[in-house]
Amino acid sequence: MNQAPATPVQAVSLAEQRRQVCDWLAGQRGEMEAMLARIVNTDSGSRQSAGIEQVASLLRAPLEQAGWRTEWLAQPGYGACLQAELPGQDPQAAPVLLLGHMDTVFPAGTAAARPYRVEDGKAFGPGVADMKSGLVLHTWVAQALARSGGAPRPLRLFFSCDEEIGSPATRGAIRQAAQGCHAVLNAEPGRISGNVVTSRKGSCVTVFEVEGVAAHAGINPAQGASAIGALALKIVALHALNGLEDGVTANVGHIEGGMAANVVAPLARAQLDLRYTADTDLPRLLETVRQIIEAPSLERTRGRIIEQHSTLPMAPTPAPLLQLYQRSAAEAGFAVEGEFTGGAADSGITSSMGIPTLCALGPVGGYAHSEREFCLLDTLVPRAQALALTVLGLD
Repeated sequence: MNQAPATPVQAVSLAEQRRQVCDWLAGQRGEMEAMLARIVNTDSGSRQSAGIEQVASLLRAPLEQAGWRTEWLAQPGYGACLQAELPGQDPQAAPVLLLGHMDTVFPAGTAAARPYRVEDGKAFGPGVADMKSGLVLHTWVAQALARSGGAPRPLRLFFSCDEEIGSPATRGAIRQAAQGCHAVLNAEPGRISGNVVTSRKGSCVTVFEVEGVAAHAGINPAQGASAIGALALKIVALHALNGLEDGVTANVGHIEGGMAANVVAPLARAQLDLRYTADTDLPRLLETVRQIIEAPSLERTRGRIIEQHSTLPMAPTPAPLLQLYQRSAAEAGFAVEGEFTGGAADSGITSSMGIPTLCALGPVGGYAHSEREFCLLDTLVPRAQALALTVLGLD
């Protein structure tokens, strides 16, 4: 790990440290917005290695300047993860993990086509809410705590690079970073309501293909077997899984296939998104999916699963952790409740380890994964203050 020299900090009382942290953050909105603009204007879609590494470098610098020890975890084909540590006032205490992800869902070139802009107090741009504003928040909270003498517990920070595609490369690294932690605080975007997230659905993405038999659509169509036709029947069957169990949703959101309009399609491919809760019998659900995909929907066609990866559901946040954040938020000037969401996140990984986890602690935003995505800039500072006070208040 690398560490830049830090200015020595004189020990102060916890009450004084809380005041110092909030006062320092109150003067940082301009710097936070400047960093947000820089990383939003850097394309960092999943598997866009160079852009993700650039975002990591931009966030690494202020962490090191504040005295955090940082480490670069290369993930070939995905970019890199940024990991950092700060000793606690009690070095034997279980650490607290600040969790986030640097990848977005947007293709290369989106930042140039839709660069960061501000209108009526809202910031717009690819990934501005999900979750680049949360990365900024974590980075500034980390600086504030380091500059004021550290937290009672050791702190860890982990920014991953592939959350938007289910964390296939970094799931193990996230588990390692969270191992032995007292709590995990994830800075996914605050809900439009202003609330935080106390439980989430899990997700499973299944990539599958259907093989058919090519033939001339005008001369001898009966000699063919349409992969597209078979795929269409499978989509209908897969969508019938919606509501099969409480909380289960199914959506085939991407399809491709065929050769030309006058050719009976020999191949088609699709991607299925499943959402489920912690109470879902996932093995049974996935077996049903497998049967639908592999069933011969049309004669001389066959389907098979190419790839399948899941994000675990987030178990409910223990009440004491939510209540601590609520008290911290009140001190920072806003009220907040916990809510359930259908969106999956890496907080499901840590909660599945039995670690108290609270999510959506980032600035308030909305319409993630779309051109309308926005972040409310006036929530940057108070949400950072609330998170910092939460860290300082953990027993």
